[in-house]
Parts: sequence; structure tokens; C-alpha cells
Amino acid sequence: MLNALSVDVEEWFQVGAFETVIARDAWDGFAPRVERCCDKVLALFDRAGVKATFFTLGWVASRHPELVRRIAAEGHELASHGWDHRRVFTLNRESFRADLARARAAIEDAAGCAVTGYRAPSFSIDARTPWAHEVLAEEGYAYSSSVAPVAHDHYGWREAPRFAFRPVAGADLIELPVTTVELGGRRMAAGGGGFFRLLPYLFSDWAIGRVNRVEARPAIFYFHPWEIDPDQPRLAAAPLKSRLRHYTNLSAMEPKLLKILAAHRWGRTDLVVEAERERLQ
Repeated sequence: MLNALSVDVEEWFQVGAFETVIARDAWDGFAPRVERCCDKVLALFDRAGVKATFFTLGWVASRHPELVRRIAAEGHELASHGWDHRRVFTLNRESFRADLARARAAIEDAAGCAVTGYRAPSFSIDARTPWAHEVLAEEGYAYSSSVAPVAHDHYGWREAPRFAFRPVAGADLIELPVTTVELGGRRMAAGGGGFFRLLPYLFSDWAIGRVNRVEARPAIFYFHPWEIDPDQPRLAAAPLKSRLRHYTNLSAMEPKLLKILAAHRWGRTDLVVEAERERLQ
């Protein structure tokens, strides 16, 4: 079973957990770290022998076009993460369309290849944004991986399907939700990110195996380049909860990733989408 491996390409200071203490107009005042972190990710993937999808902010692509070209040259998929990490539920239909266009242009100009995939910042397509999938379909995207079918204080659409679905009737667009697992009547996130970093490795290994073997579906896994950067600056002004989520277990992340990459079969998101598309015919 081929599982989708993905990286949400953003700087450490652009995360949703810090959005109340770092203004967007202050971003250019921070020393960039995303390029060196992504190079570490590329080296890790090369060592593991896997390809992945890099959901990239247009803001990053416009400032680091050489990085985007390296990602594409190494056989990975480039997809969009929006322009500057604005959550979709803070936009309306037309501002979302403009955000998509600006990000896509920056990534395609840098990479020299078409962008057909999208992931909303902080999985922010939910019940509040019934128009978002319609806009993605109208703009010709093949897929979105923007839904987290869980209840969470930062995001989540608990009522959404757990596996691939067609969100717009009559359109080719596929939505590929991030992986969850049901345990004891409770639905838990199991698709990477902070959950993978904070929870014991055995839980993630078990959850991915269960989704593959028992439910016969692919897992959708993601992480961020800053999660393998234990030397990043510490933001004392952030709330304690945000600091704990962001900084805990950074040093353990890289070896943990290598272990999960060796334990399961991984590939680009677009390849998993095509397999799921056949299932949905």
C-alpha cells in the first residue's frame, strides 16, 4: 500500500501557533531557516529512498526559488500551501481565489512545472468554507489535502469523511483528508505533524499499519521542515501551550522519521490521489 508523504514548507515563525505574537509584516526581519531545513529533509528522503510532495507557501517560493527548483529536480512533487499561511476560513471566495493564484504563480515560476495539488494552511477547509472546494475545482486543481476530520482547538471538520472523497458534484477534484484512526470510540489524528512528534512512535506505526491492513486505505502523512531544526530560535512571548507544542521533541524528530519511512511504503501525494480516484469511479 502506497502512503502519501508530504512536507508543509514554511518558516518556523509562520506557524499558526505564533500568529498572535508575530505579525506578517515582521516576517522579513527574521533570519531565514527554511532552505537549510528543507535541504536536510531532501537528504533524509534520499537516504530513505522515498519521494514526497512539498506543499509550499508562495511566500517561500518567491524568496527561495533555487530551493523550489532543487525539490523538483530531485523528483518530488511541488504543490501549493497558499501564499502566506492565511487560514481559509479567514478569507472569502474571491480573496481565496486570489491567494491561490498568487501562490501558484510563484511556485510554478520557480519550479518550471505545473501545480495541481493544494493543502490549506492549518487544514482550514471545514464546515465554515463550503465554497472553498468549489473554487479549487474551478481553478483546475486535481486534488486538495486540506481536511482534518477530527475535533481540535486549532482546526478540524469532525463530520467530514475520513478517506478520499469528491467534494464537488460533477467535478474531478479529489479531497484527501489527513489520516485519522478510531480507537475505543474516539477518533484520533494519526497523520504526522505535532501528533507524530509528541506521541510515542509505536502509536503512529500501529495507526498507519491499521489504516493500511484493516481498512485497506493509504495513510496521509505530513510534517514541517522546522520540526527537524532543534536549533531554531525560542519565542518567549508565545503562549506556554504553543511553545510546548512547537518545541517539544525537535531533536528526536529526524531519527523518528527515518524509522517510520523504513517501516511503511511512501510516495508522492499525486500518485496516491490517482489510485484513490480509481477507487472512487
